[in-house]
Amino acid sequence: MSPRRVRADAAPEKAQQGKQPGQGKQAGGAAGPRRPSPAVALLPVVTMFVLLGVGNIALDLPSEPMILASAVVAGLVAVRLGHSYEAITNAIAQKFAKVTPAVLILICVGLMMGTWTAGGTIPMLTFYGLKIVSPQMLPLTALIVSAVVSLCTGTSWGSVGTIGVAFMGVAAGLDANLGMVAGAVVAGAYFGDKLSPLSDTTNLAAMATGVNLYTHIGHVLYTTVPSFLATGGVMTVAGLSTDVSPDASPQRLRELTDALGGAYDFNPLLLLPVAIVLAGSLLRRPSIPVMLLSSLVAMVNALVFQGISLADTITSAVSGFKTTMLTAPGFDADSVPDSIVSLLDRGGMQSMMNTLLIAFCAIAFAGIMSLTGSLDVLVERMLRLARTTGRLILTTIATGLLTIGVTSNGQISILMPGETLRGVYVKRGLHPKNLGRTIEDSASVVEPILPWTAAGAYMAGTLGVATLDYLPWAVLCWSGMVFAVLWGFTGFGIARLGPEEQRAMEAEEGVGGAGPGSSGTEASGGPEVSGGPEVSGGPEVSGGPGASGGPAGNGPAGAETSRDGASDGDEAARERASAGAAPAASAASSASPASPASSSPSAPSAPTAD
Repeated sequence: MSPRRVRADAAPEKAQQGKQPGQGKQAGGAAGPRRPSPAVALLPVVTMFVLLGVGNIALDLPSEPMILASAVVAGLVAVRLGHSYEAITNAIAQKFAKVTPAVLILICVGLMMGTWTAGGTIPMLTFYGLKIVSPQMLPLTALIVSAVVSLCTGTSWGSVGTIGVAFMGVAAGLDANLGMVAGAVVAGAYFGDKLSPLSDTTNLAAMATGVNLYTHIGHVLYTTVPSFLATGGVMTVAGLSTDVSPDASPQRLRELTDALGGAYDFNPLLLLPVAIVLAGSLLRRPSIPVMLLSSLVAMVNALVFQGISLADTITSAVSGFKTTMLTAPGFDADSVPDSIVSLLDRGGMQSMMNTLLIAFCAIAFAGIMSLTGSLDVLVERMLRLARTTGRLILTTIATGLLTIGVTSNGQISILMPGETLRGVYVKRGLHPKNLGRTIEDSASVVEPILPWTAAGAYMAGTLGVATLDYLPWAVLCWSGMVFAVLWGFTGFGIARLGPEEQRAMEAEEGVGGAGPGSSGTEASGGPEVSGGPEVSGGPEVSGGPGASGGPAGNGPAGAETSRDGASDGDEAARERASAGAAPAASAASSASPASPASSSPSAPSAPTAD
């Protein structure tokens, strides 16, 4: 049988296996999926930006249908390029498989928020945080307390809507600079949100870049801590130079502390759930078991110390806590201030469903874009001038700013750059945790200082201060980008991959042509496989579920599926790297001795590794 006939017979079989970007580059222009031009690759992205800009921002429509419509356009482009419907669904399914651990973590976040509130952990932290307010040091105190509450709750919006509102009432009573205090509250809230294992955006950043959650948080410290210290310095100087009245009566502050003190029975055992999470983080234990244990202890606290019924305790874990569940003597839920209700009525696993829905829609879009190679084409164009690490960091920041500025959606602004650029970082020997940190610096914490975003509008409306008035004082929200660029050009705080770790990640992600951020051109001559465009990059070697290990091998956020070389997931990835995507091109032929096509440089790639 001639090589031409072999290629013709093999094409339908490969189409059934779910082809990905590198597969379209068959030698001699054989009939098969084609590589998109820059204009075609850009069409779905422009569609998404237009739909979100007009539908979500201008018309205030839900973002999920807008993203799904963009995914439909991406699917039509994929069909036009020669991809089958089965290949499209397989590509989406593979993306979903990779984020399964992160989905479980987000659900556990909602579980913890509900049970921690029922058990009294969050109210106790809030109560004692408000007790340490010093009138002369109000801005610095607002920064620190907002950071602590947000760190423990994982929600910047909740911190601003509760503690932030209380501090604004104190600032008004003390006749302080409202813009300064609002900036301190926003900066503190986003500092805690950025470093909290309970934060949805933090989990999404770890998920999108394929990095263990605690590894991501630890690396974020390189830019977040200097930004926080800079903000603290500004607030200290500003507070000391501002005349305030120590005799002023902060009525709202007293309302909060009195209501919390009357509703809960505070004791040191209520801090056990926090201690469990902190210990798990320091010991680098698997995230999900740690969260489940912390939630279980919090539920026991709710039953034993707060007198909440078993049914209400379970309800708080599933659908969220309500102030009407409290049974403290003399406590009247109907007379509770609205600020207390907004603080306590939260959490539950169901509260994460909206975030998960947005994530699933965005991942479906990204999966189709990755299948067609559109992401590869766009990244190639975008990164032509980013030949150094510093320039790559600058390009990542520009991408994050563009995405958050156009879409006004924090989740999308994390997921899309993460999916797009991860392969580029791996191919250049840079750990993906550098990407996750930079995305947070340029999207997550920038969102509240842009007036037209949902976060900017929420902060301004909740705190009663215009976004542009508190923007200069929210130093943390814009200085992180400065430190990110500085570290990028100096090399400080830039984590690099070892040769073995890089090979494992390239094989797992398919950075020879199957992974996001890699190009077919780069794939054909990549360092790992050099046997031609089909052999080097297709999912037949490293992209399919069997080859990549599914959720267990690709878990993006859980500690049990870390890609930073510290878990069993990488051991499996290294095995796959050596078994299915060996560095030498000769491994491709040895992987499928029965296939005559594998010996020809113009033939399709070897059969799947599974």
